Amino acid sequence: MNYIVGDIGNTSTKVCILNDKFKIIRSFNIETIQIIKKNFFKNFFNSYLNKNLSPNLLFSSVVPAAFREIKKILKPKKFKLFEIKDFDLKKIIKINVKNKNQLGSDRIANAIGAQQFKKCLILDFGTATTFDVIKNGVYEGGVIAPGVKLSITNLNKGTALLPLINLKKNQKNYGKNTKEALNAGFVWGYEGLINNIINKIISREKNKYKIILTGGYASFFKGVIKKEKITIDQDITIKGIVKVYKEFI
Repeated sequence: MNYIVGDIGNTSTKVCILNDKFKIIRSFNIETIQIIKKNFFKNFFNSYLNKNLSPNLLFSSVVPAAFREIKKILKPKKFKLFEIKDFDLKKIIKINVKNKNQLGSDRIANAIGAQQFKKCLILDFGTATTFDVIKNGVYEGGVIAPGVKLSITNLNKGTALLPLINLKKNQKNYGKNTKEALNAGFVWGYEGLINNIINKIISREKNKYKIILTGGYASFFKGVIKKEKITIDQDITIKGIVKVYKEFI
């Protein structure tokens, strides 16, 4: 039997088909805005819903409208869609924050996916850039900063003459034209932001953190982080969702 799990983000939605050992056999990245276009997602699910598929699907979601739309599409097909917060997650992870309801499902899934590490810091380069701290299997909190792509887009929309740019690595000098100046601002700016936040988080700790990068700019910024034990895991969120699935469904 195969399984479907997914992560609905503000910008993109990741849907994975798993085999009977819960290993990813196919993965799809879809613009979340496409979910509201009913024919698009109906056609997508018609292609992959089959007799050998579990009737229970599990997603993490930070976009309630998109989650409801998928649930509506699946209901006539006799499939049930669950969100990870439907379950009593304290059975598998302790969340040490003031208001658990305000914590995004994607960040919870990331923390569950990284539970095996004694001290772990997850940087997720999504619509926002998030930093989440896990110690001894406990989610301890984190930091939310503006997302890279969103910042570039908003600067373009909020100005009359500044263009959209695609970031380029190895910025060695300040710009000699507008695009170079923008590139320097974003590359150097996020390099400083990333390293400063990491240093603030771990400055009082004697032990080193395992640092996991995920999301669109993970590879781009890996080289600027001045720490050891850095790895990229683009499936860390899905791994957490799978653990929830196996525990509760």
